[in-house]
Amino acid sequence: MIDGLRQFGLFLDFAWQVLLAIPSAMFKRAGEVSRQFERMAWGSLPIILTAGISVGVVTWLQTRRLLTQYSLEAAGPSILSVAVVDETGPMLAGVLVAGRMGAGLAAEMASMVLTEELDARSVLGASPLRTLVAPRTIACALAVPLLTVMIDVAAVFGGLTAEMVGGNLTARLFCDRALDFLKLEDVIPATVKTGVFGLLIGLIGCWTGMNADRSTEAVGHAATKGVVRSMLAVFLSNIVLVKIIAAGLAWGAFTR
Repeated sequence: MIDGLRQFGLFLDFAWQVLLAIPSAMFKRAGEVSRQFERMAWGSLPIILTAGISVGVVTWLQTRRLLTQYSLEAAGPSILSVAVVDETGPMLAGVLVAGRMGAGLAAEMASMVLTEELDARSVLGASPLRTLVAPRTIACALAVPLLTVMIDVAAVFGGLTAEMVGGNLTARLFCDRALDFLKLEDVIPATVKTGVFGLLIGLIGCWTGMNADRSTEAVGHAATKGVVRSMLAVFLSNIVLVKIIAAGLAWGAFTR
């Protein structure tokens, strides 16, 4: 337990140093940030779109079967859009990116430890935190909200396609119904919070890799740990963020 607390303290110190380096990296390393963003967003897009369409179709199938029993088929689009946009989409995007980039970043950093590239950068005065970690963390924090929007759109499109094939609603009516219960004060926080998911994935993935042992076997272990730790961080942070968002919305309603 003591070792776990020590590791957590080291991670917090690492995260603080990276956060301090982010403003400088955004301007001085904009090209690297852009390259990493393209790698993360574009590389994750196929699985994001596939997952979104799958969620939309499956949700439509399940909800329509239940709603048909009570002659409430027309409420299906509203339920689908609210369920996906408010929680399922953000959570699924965070988990998918954690699975892909948590492993990728950890393995990449662990490989650099193995080849002593990190040591070489430090000797040359190029801090790995500024040149490697900060750009990847920024890119991950920016990519996850964009991917969340894409998975939301894909899920609604999947539900629309299923409705066109096996339902009774027209495309126009489906789209109108899908927007009935969506509110900006719900949609924006649910999407923006995924930036925190991306920030944690970037920090944890890089930190896990940079603390790996110098062996080829350690690279694989780092990739596994990166996935597990990133997913746990997404799950736990989501609980905290949902509480904060709910408190914020309640306070806003109280002050109006």
